[in-house]
Order: sequence, then C-alpha cells, then structure tokens
Amino acid sequence: MKKFNLLQEIIIIDKDKLLQAINSQKEFGITIDGNITYTPNDQIVIYKGKYTQKHSALSLPKPLDIAEFLGKNYKIAQNEGKIGIKASLAWQNIIEYNYNLASYDDTTNEGITEFNEKELEELGWYADEFEITYRELVDLIEKECEGIILCIEQEKPDYRFSGLGFIKDPQEAYKTMYTYTQQKIKEIIKTDPLFFADKLNDDEEEAAKYFKVL
Repeated sequence: MKKFNLLQEIIIIDKDKLLQAINSQKEFGITIDGNITYTPNDQIVIYKGKYTQKHSALSLPKPLDIAEFLGKNYKIAQNEGKIGIKASLAWQNIIEYNYNLASYDDTTNEGITEFNEKELEELGWYADEFEITYRELVDLIEKECEGIILCIEQEKPDYRFSGLGFIKDPQEAYKTMYTYTQQKIKEIIKTDPLFFADKLNDDEEEAAKYFKVL
C-alpha cells in the first residue's frame, strides 16, 4: 500500500474545473489525485461541500474567493490555471469525509481494533484468539497488498501518525492474511504449550477450525 501523507502532499487541481464545480451549486468533492467528483461519498476526497450564494436581491454578488470558499484549513497557491492545495490542517474533516470508505481506522490511541469489511473482520476476530493482532495483520497488508494509507505522519519533533487504510482488493487481502495466519497458528499449536491442541478452549478450537489447522 502507498502512503499519502497530507503533511507532504500538494493536491493539484485545474482551476476552471474547480470553479465549474463550485458554480454548479451541487455537492462535490476534490479527490487526492486532484480530480472533481460529484459522488464524493464514493471516492477518497480531501474536500467535500457545495457553494450557496449569499447575497440579497439589493446587493451585487461578491466575486468568488476560492481560498475563502474552501476555508482556513486549506492553504492554496495559484499558478497558470492550476491550484495547489495543502490540506493537512483539515485532517479531522477529512477523516469524517472518508471514514465509511476506509477498510480500517488507525486514527486513535487505541490502535486498530477492527476491519470494516465483514470477511476481513471475521478473520481478524478469529486470529485474535491466538494473539495475532489487528496491527500485525495490517502491517502484513500494507506490505503485501495494494491500496492507499491516507494519513498525517511526522517524524520531528516527536513522531506522530494518524491514518485511514483503503484496501484496493479486499479479497486479495483476505487470502494474504488467511495464508499468513494459518501458517502462524500451525506453528503456535506445535510450539506453544498454552496452545497445544488438547489445551484449546472452545473459542480457540473454533478459530483453529476456521483456519483449517485442526
């Protein structure tokens, strides 16, 4: 998976297309690759909203200020018909925009506690019976599978990370995690006295059967 660190990335968007979206007075989104989408709930976006003109019949409309429209959490620069957007200050809003699309949430101090896809969550639930954590499974996915980690990550002065993971192919991720976990549980049952086959409790035995190691 690839990281998209909002502290480092500048999203480049065509100015005319942005103005067209704003003037449409429809809800739209700006995607992480600088495109306009009119279905912002279906794609990863750094902005979501709509423009409503605010002026009375007795006053002339105010010229549109793109920076004012986007708001103080978006820093912009304009050059030759393009607009560059820095969106890191809008991170809390961006979490909200994309939360339901994400495969997992890594934005809290609690760490990763579940997968949003039902099949992945079932696997994670059973893996936990053998002390194989969601963090371990996510590290595997981020190394082996395709997708996007939308995040805030800084190294200095103190390390800070907050992110949402978007797995491109959940079925591929499931197969990768299943094979890894199956092999690890086989080894655990052979070598860890707490998990010898004849010592398993009902939940552990159910998990072992899920991974076809019993």
